[in-house]
Amino acid sequence: MVDNGSDISGGVVSVFRSAEGGRQKLSDCSINPWFSILNKWKLHSRVQAGTTFWITKDLHSLLNTSHHIPSPKISDISQNTLFPEPSDKTKQPTEHQHFMTMLTYKPRNTTYFNELKWKEFKERQQKRKSFLLNACTLYNNSKTQWITLSQMVSRIYVEDRYKILYCEVPKVGCSNWKRILMVLNGKAQSVAQIVHKEVHYGNHLQRLSSFDIGGIQQRLNSFTKIIVVRDPMERLVSAFRDKFEHPNSYYHPEYGKTIIKKYRKNATQEALNSGSGVTFKEFVQYILGLSPSTIIDTHWNTINKLCFPCFINYDFIGKYETLEDDANYILKSVGAPAFLKLPSFKDRHPTDEKTSFSIVKKYMLQLSEKEQNLLFSFYSMDYLMFNYTLHHF
Repeated sequence: MVDNGSDISGGVVSVFRSAEGGRQKLSDCSINPWFSILNKWKLHSRVQAGTTFWITKDLHSLLNTSHHIPSPKISDISQNTLFPEPSDKTKQPTEHQHFMTMLTYKPRNTTYFNELKWKEFKERQQKRKSFLLNACTLYNNSKTQWITLSQMVSRIYVEDRYKILYCEVPKVGCSNWKRILMVLNGKAQSVAQIVHKEVHYGNHLQRLSSFDIGGIQQRLNSFTKIIVVRDPMERLVSAFRDKFEHPNSYYHPEYGKTIIKKYRKNATQEALNSGSGVTFKEFVQYILGLSPSTIIDTHWNTINKLCFPCFINYDFIGKYETLEDDANYILKSVGAPAFLKLPSFKDRHPTDEKTSFSIVKKYMLQLSEKEQNLLFSFYSMDYLMFNYTLHHF
């Protein structure tokens, strides 16, 4: 083998293996046009030895933008985050169908739909996708990045019967969404039967990364792709309360010990030994001190790096704030049984008050202004992609 390459045409990446006799075409992989935002963005796949995915056509040639794509600043995330309508320089050319394809989704089953309600839901989805597209166009890092195809789809779960791909984002109702998938694939008769341990440790759901390249490509092209998101600070505080304010046999010794040792002055031997009692300020200092090469726990990693929404063309963007309403419309659109609804019960720490804005404020006030701004910067793409308001506490 000499080298590997790919061609882009109309949002399709053709994967080649170069050999002595010329380039052998292996497959066409349908990729969101946002893939081209990164200049010479490369993918190395362990799935098929000797196959390299790489993209050389950049965003400038597709969207006719300037040659500088800035990183987001705190000032870009206003009190009322709003993107302007795309200018002539950033608007998708009309001859390309990528933009309209991204915003258009036809439900497989319209039996249950009130036409007006569906129109409202579709318009809400279009707005969410428009914000996402603008954020990815304007701000996504244009530096060369390396990642395996397997890593890119590693958070995505597959339900083959109803053709669903669901990207798991912790602390955004993911346990109940996984219960839904288990009922759809026949692992349980109802969501109420499935205990928390079975949801996360029962190995009942298959990840997209477990398929070969052809299987991944086929499902990305034809399945309904779902992502559900949440206000970044709400999600962060929810993760902290769950993992560090309750007994936890993994997070206290694995993370708590490290955090206390590094960020607490005059720590007691008991705290150093147990890892219990981490404060929110110490937790945030730990996150802000992470090096770029550190593998970040999924509970506080950014959605941008968990689900790659600038590159994977999600059909539905659900939000925690409209969780049940979004879920019910999504389920109807894929033809799920009429009895199946997203459960509203909370099976971990059910007596705890849900993490609301008032609770988030209490935690954020423990931080200095500098720490708050650094934290906002850390999650800046999540704010921008999903149109969340940045609150200065």
